[in-house]
Order: sequence, then structure tokens, then C-alpha cells
Amino acid sequence: MPSLIDEPPNAQHFIMDRDDRKRIGKNFMCRLQCMFSNSSSSESRLSLEDTQQWSQSLERLLESKYGLATFRNFLKSEYSDENIEFWLTCEDYKKIKSSFRMSSRAKKIYEQFIKAESPKEINIDYQTREQIKRNVKTPTVHSFDDAQKIVYGLMERDSYPRFLRSDIYRTLLENLAADATKG
Repeated sequence: MPSLIDEPPNAQHFIMDRDDRKRIGKNFMCRLQCMFSNSSSSESRLSLEDTQQWSQSLERLLESKYGLATFRNFLKSEYSDENIEFWLTCEDYKKIKSSFRMSSRAKKIYEQFIKAESPKEINIDYQTREQIKRNVKTPTVHSFDDAQKIVYGLMERDSYPRFLRSDIYRTLLENLAADATKG
């Protein structure tokens, strides 16, 4: 009996040639630029140099609005965006000044990412999960720090290297390099 992953004998594989990758890369570059077209930031255009710097470190990638958007897109394509969403949510959480808002937001973060079987449950150990459960009762700016460090480490060791090897990143680099040589 064939398994669910066996292919029929006449299955044809879809293989992207260079032109397909170029077209897809251009399309993605346009979407990225459009996302930030109203931005007044100094990082107004996606450049080859900036994109190459993403490979220096995860921190460098996340500091770039285009890098962050591209990385999130990559993680979504792998159905593993809960880590970056949690990390970003924690970064926003740390900016909260009101203790009432902090308490309310801490509970939402717990329900969404920490609680077992939550919709976007992150991969953390039992002790960290229990510590956060206690922290949420009287939340501080540091309530999620341990989990955030764990998640960052997971992304740095697992998702980030896969991103650097991904078609999405390599095609983006190829297209930007081609554009740079055209002038």
C-alpha cells in the first residue's frame, strides 16, 4: 500500500528556472518596497548592501525593517512565525508604562503564546513556562525575558540559518545584485 507521501508515477515536479526566480524575486521586492513606501525612515530603499548585512547576524536582520519583513514572510511560509511574533510582542510589551496596561497585556501574551495548547504556543521548557505563569500575577517589564531569550536563541540557531539558505533570501540578493550591475 502506498504511503501518503508517495507520488504517482507520472507526477511532474515543478522546478523553478532562473527566470521564474527572477520574476518572483522582483515581485517580492516590489511588495516589500510598497509596504514601506510612506515611511520617512532613512532606510527608504531596499539595497544590496543592507540585504547582504542581514547575513552578519540575526540582530542585524531584525534591525532592518526590510529584513524583519522578509524574515517574517519566510517564517510564515514555514508555518513557524510564532517565535518572531512572540519576540516582537515582548519588545512592544517592554515599552508599556502603565501598570494596568502591563497587567492586561501580560495576561494576553500568556494566553496567546505561553499557556500549554495556546494558539501560538512557543517552544519553552516547563520551568520557564511555570515561572512566567507566576510572573503574570504581578507582571513587570522583565516578566517574559527568560522566554524571550530562549526564543531568540531558537531563531538564531534554527530559523535564521535556514532563512539565509532560503530561496526567498538568495533570490532577493540575486535580484538586487542584478539591479546594481545595471546601474
